[in-house]
Amino acid sequence: MEFLYEYGLFAAKVLTAVVAIGVVVALIAGTASRQNRSGDKLEVDDLSADLRRQQRQLQMATATKDSERKALKQQFKQAAKAEKKQAGTTERLYVLDFKGSMDANEVSGLSREITGLLQLAKAGDEVLLRLESGGGVVHGYGLGAAELARLKDKGLHLTVAVDKVAASGGYMMACVAERIIAAPFAIVGSIGVVAQMPNFNKFLKGKDIDVELHTAGAYKRTLTLFGENDDEGRAKFREELEVIHHRFKDFIAQNRPALALDEVATGEHWLATDAKKLGLVDELSTSSEYLLAQSEHKRIIRLHFAPKQSLKHKLGKAAEMGVSRAVTKLIEAGQRPFY
Repeated sequence: MEFLYEYGLFAAKVLTAVVAIGVVVALIAGTASRQNRSGDKLEVDDLSADLRRQQRQLQMATATKDSERKALKQQFKQAAKAEKKQAGTTERLYVLDFKGSMDANEVSGLSREITGLLQLAKAGDEVLLRLESGGGVVHGYGLGAAELARLKDKGLHLTVAVDKVAASGGYMMACVAERIIAAPFAIVGSIGVVAQMPNFNKFLKGKDIDVELHTAGAYKRTLTLFGENDDEGRAKFREELEVIHHRFKDFIAQNRPALALDEVATGEHWLATDAKKLGLVDELSTSSEYLLAQSEHKRIIRLHFAPKQSLKHKLGKAAEMGVSRAVTKLIEAGQRPFY
């Protein structure tokens, strides 16, 4: 009996300790969550100042004589005074970055950046969006395009720079701009819609497993993963894809009316050099080349939404990068091109 008493007392102490630890963890998690929400911020970087600083450092580093360095210092001092006087009158070019994934969850950050930009910029200012995306979900990229339209509605001039890829939903966003510039080997286009899903019905039947699907509404579910699909459902699904494709083409025509849609809305993609001939791109240039040229007469300011990242997010990101690097190495080992 004494043993049972001792054991019960020990178990109660352990349970108490576990509950206490659980409460502490919950409190820490709650605090971290609140800090995470309050830690989001919109960062502002003066890229013009960075470029000037880099140029001056290079000039000083390559000067061969003390007299040359002294003259450069005097020149820099005079230039700084002139820049200070002209600070209020210099034209501004605002820079945003968008690197979109399949689910387009980055659009929420872009929305925050655009809201901040509209509070800062004035009509007539230019915005350069450095865009990289192979497309993804229709509703996500549709929202991204709508967010960019807010800039034009407020009288700002929008330019999109594509250094790597703007395809499908990525091009939907790009075509909102008044001008699209792209690096010569960037991938552009893919004005089409695609959907695919596996079906496990035959496998389940072979295991004597039935799947029941109950719906209200003739087309509440057209295709299913586990049930048996029929021709009527497939036809309706294809019809829905065609509707989305027509909306996509209408949107492209509205923003780039000079395009021959029958030639470019086939789902194909092109290198920017060929895309320019088709009218999908206006100019061949990298974003860095464009910014360097604009920095000679404009002040360049970059806005970036930086959400505070939790430990869970950081660990997940590290794992994702590791997998991405491994896949890239496998592809490179096979020496196969990919898009």
